[in-house]
Amino acid sequence: MKSVLIGSVGSSNVMLEAMISTHFPVSHVFSVDEKYSENISGYCPIHKLAEKNAIPYTKFRRINDADNIQMIKKIDPDFIFVIGLSQLVSQEIIDAAKVGVVGFHPAPLPKMRGRAANVWGVLLGLHKLKCSVFFIDQGIDSGDILGQQEFIIEDTDYADDVCRKIEEAASLLFCRVLKEIMDGTYKRVKQNDAEATYTLKRTPEDGKIDWNDSISDIHRLIRAVSKPYPGAFGMYDGKHQIIIWRAEMCENTKYIGINGQIAEVGNDELLIVCRDGLLKVTEYENIDNVKLYVGHKLK
Repeated sequence: MKSVLIGSVGSSNVMLEAMISTHFPVSHVFSVDEKYSENISGYCPIHKLAEKNAIPYTKFRRINDADNIQMIKKIDPDFIFVIGLSQLVSQEIIDAAKVGVVGFHPAPLPKMRGRAANVWGVLLGLHKLKCSVFFIDQGIDSGDILGQQEFIIEDTDYADDVCRKIEEAASLLFCRVLKEIMDGTYKRVKQNDAEATYTLKRTPEDGKIDWNDSISDIHRLIRAVSKPYPGAFGMYDGKHQIIIWRAEMCENTKYIGINGQIAEVGNDELLIVCRDGLLKVTEYENIDNVKLYVGHKLK
């Protein structure tokens, strides 16, 4: 059996680790080149792990370039694993796998097909979720499921905590599925399209805080899009971006102000008036390094 792994983030590396630990036959690794990783949240150079384990690899910018497609066709793989890649693979690549192309999605398919599922999971206040391994077809995360693994999101979890939990669940799931593929016991379970829901694309601009929201909604946004994502932010005096990486919700018994108004400026903390409480900002980034004053507003 021959296989190819294509990826660019932490879950891609987790899959390669699972392949190595289970002695799954991986013939070649395709890894996004560091030079083109600037806009990839949670980028991981998986070629480094491949090199360490003497696995042939190719660094790429666009997986659908003719050279990459020809190389994949020459390998003639039984399985192609596309794990943690934001680029859509072409039909030529899908057709190059004799058995199929396997993908990973951090959501309980058929629920939450689509983009940024782990971010939406936090924003929706969900707690019990599953990640899925499935066969990629021409639809959106709609192919037959090979396996799922549960993970739990707590109300205190930030984006990096969620990513870690997903990777821990993925490691268990990948090892189980890879072993089933090797011994021929894997099963394909068709998704029920009638139960499908879809999460839509998010952009950095979607991290802008609406200070008229409840403090719990604001705090949830901060947690959902914190590192390794672009972050939640407000515009100081409407002009200077302040990215809020971490914060706490506090009762407001002291300050009367307008939503988004700064009540205190400490050495490394801010207190911001919200509709139903005080937001205690414990980690933030002042992009323009402007002086912050009590009474000024974030919009």
